[in-house]
Amino acid sequence: MQFTSNVESAFYKISGSPEINTRIPYIVVENFPLMGLLTSLRFLEWASANPQGVISLPTGKTPEYFIKWTGHLLSNWEDKQIRELREKYGLGELKKPSLKDLHFVQIDEFYPISSKQHNSFYNYVQKYYVKGFGLDPKNALLINSDEIPLAGGSPFSEVFPDSRVDLSLRYREPKNQFEKLQQESIFMIDDWCTCYEEKIREKGGIGFFLGGIGPDGHIAFNVRGSDLHSTTRLTETNFETQAVAAGDLGGIEISRNRLVITIGLDTITHNPDAVALIFAAGEAKAPMVKDALENEPSVLYPATVLTRLKQARFYLTTGAASSLQTSVDAYYRDGEWTQSKTDRAVIDLCSRLQKYGHHLTMSDLKEDRYCKLIPGLNESTVPAVIKSTMDKFEKGMVAEKNQVYYHTGPHHDDIMLGLNPHIHRLMRNETNSNYFVVLTSGFTAVTNDFVIKALEDTRHFIDRGMMQMITYPDFYTSGYKFKRDKDVNHYLLKVASGEEYELRRGLAHRIVRDMVGLYKLKNTNQLREEINNIIHILNKSYDGEVNQPDIQKLKGMIREFEEELVWAYFGIETSNVHHLRLGFYTGDIFTEQPKLERDVEPMLQKLREIKPTVVSLAFDPEGSGPDTHYKVLQVIAEALRLWSKEEDLSHLRVWGYRNVWYRFHPAEANVIVPVSLNAMGVMDNAFTNSYLSQVSASFPSYQLDGKFSDLTKRIWVEQLKQIQLLVGKNTFYQNESPRVRSTHGLLYFKEMKLDEFLSSARELEKSMEGVVL
Repeated sequence: MQFTSNVESAFYKISGSPEINTRIPYIVVENFPLMGLLTSLRFLEWASANPQGVISLPTGKTPEYFIKWTGHLLSNWEDKQIRELREKYGLGELKKPSLKDLHFVQIDEFYPISSKQHNSFYNYVQKYYVKGFGLDPKNALLINSDEIPLAGGSPFSEVFPDSRVDLSLRYREPKNQFEKLQQESIFMIDDWCTCYEEKIREKGGIGFFLGGIGPDGHIAFNVRGSDLHSTTRLTETNFETQAVAAGDLGGIEISRNRLVITIGLDTITHNPDAVALIFAAGEAKAPMVKDALENEPSVLYPATVLTRLKQARFYLTTGAASSLQTSVDAYYRDGEWTQSKTDRAVIDLCSRLQKYGHHLTMSDLKEDRYCKLIPGLNESTVPAVIKSTMDKFEKGMVAEKNQVYYHTGPHHDDIMLGLNPHIHRLMRNETNSNYFVVLTSGFTAVTNDFVIKALEDTRHFIDRGMMQMITYPDFYTSGYKFKRDKDVNHYLLKVASGEEYELRRGLAHRIVRDMVGLYKLKNTNQLREEINNIIHILNKSYDGEVNQPDIQKLKGMIREFEEELVWAYFGIETSNVHHLRLGFYTGDIFTEQPKLERDVEPMLQKLREIKPTVVSLAFDPEGSGPDTHYKVLQVIAEALRLWSKEEDLSHLRVWGYRNVWYRFHPAEANVIVPVSLNAMGVMDNAFTNSYLSQVSASFPSYQLDGKFSDLTKRIWVEQLKQIQLLVGKNTFYQNESPRVRSTHGLLYFKEMKLDEFLSSARELEKSMEGVVL
């Protein structure tokens, strides 16, 4: 592949990207930060050649390293380190580009949303691109909902008071004068969108477009099914897009009913000379990337529209490219052949043909693209794969003893959704010790509405004299610190008895204890005043607004109580459930890079104290899930690396789990755990009764409109079907073991020795190639 860009040529050569046979060329890099560097250098290369060009850049979390690298490169252009970096990637002779004369086009925006809100894309663009990159505001074409004219000159808060826009009014008669006002306003918005499109085309179209790819394959807000010739418009979205947007808007309850204004697919491709880049990180994006690059142009795969542009490119991490034909070919072709490759080839063949393993013929194997590569392919190949898989299953049923488990999670509920049936089984041996730690406070997962209702309940119980503890003379000085285990036990007793009213009172008890400590309250009057104050603040807040630090902390404490409830289900004391609240987790759009003293030291200290023989963790080295996963992994890896310098950890095992954000292939996992209906019921019951703030699924996965526990069960069942297709259903229901016969789902994880784990987790100080931001 010949690239006209020096940057792309250098990266393509250095990265060893496979030969390209897709309709849109792509470049593969190792990791998320390096993808940001590639994107930044290509942008600066283009900007140098087009100093007055038209750019359109994305919002959200994916551009984090693109934005950071661009600022860092421009601020240190002639520094020795940056000069060496520029030379390495083909820009050694390039003069520092100026961005001030570039023209900017905003890609999309929620509608309606005030431009003053921090979670508006207008605000994001102003902060990170117009101000951050030093662009001239006069050259920026932006989507400001406050300035889009509506009927009668009214603000959108009056025309659409509940922020709902009924697009059926485009096609039906209004029922009353208010609907007539709304209908007229919708048509005025449509006219505004047409004018916006015309202004883009007057500029010659977009010259440099950068965007991510959504869970349904969308680019901008052009969701699956969008016309490939679409232009700027006001439109609805689909559930997958709404689920991703829930984090921006404060919950699916809001994003489900919020429309968007987006540039169209034809807008992006109008300029035939445009550079259009799509970047994607992590294996979770692999299916969307494969669909976009290996299919003919289709409304089912919006990104396929980029085949119109000669300079369209995909920038991918290894994981995001992993499902592409060339990547799969390279997996089988390169390096030594392993049993894992054989397992993957045969399991995938069973899936493709929907044929049981024992029904596969030699013709099936020899005609398959990958199975035919298996060394010594013969009649024993499939039985060997079945044995390899059942060995993993047997490993998942081993009853361990005398172990110290330290289960870690980036967020509350990660551990439960990733490993709960296995953890529960191993807890039954009392020679084992179990500890749990959540590394972030998780406050972003608690909605304002949940806190308001909980505080109103708390005030209700106080006013009715139903909180005896606050009458004790020492409660506000020291008493509030004690009996936290009693809070947990009291709550779970009411779960057992089914007393809904008492459950609310149990949560209120813990909220009072936390508030007294957090706000240093001295008496009940102060407590009542603070409750009223928080309710007032939250009622005034817009959906998705960043809370002030004390309210963030209170939300985090609610999540911590939930985590204690979960593990108390299985007899774990609160002293064995740790809350690290690492400082890099701030709730900002871009969380900070983890730091040694602030973030790694607390984890290291816990390892020294507990001396675990097994550490479990969310295994997400490329950031397939939330970016918190990626950063927490760096913290744990660095803490283990430092601890290994103090102690012999040759015996330590690391369990890498995944849950709702991405799954293991059974050939990739090396432990398979049977999950019974009873285990599913226990998990779902504990989730529903403990993760109080999550039951309404305000921040769902794009894969399911419901609770995470429901999605987890579905994944376990699908994984059982995957293995049944290989080994046969009768392997389970006719088995001699009652435990195996009761299997109705399977849980996968990967057990590693420390060296193997550390090799897959980049060293903390290298995660930005030495750049300190």
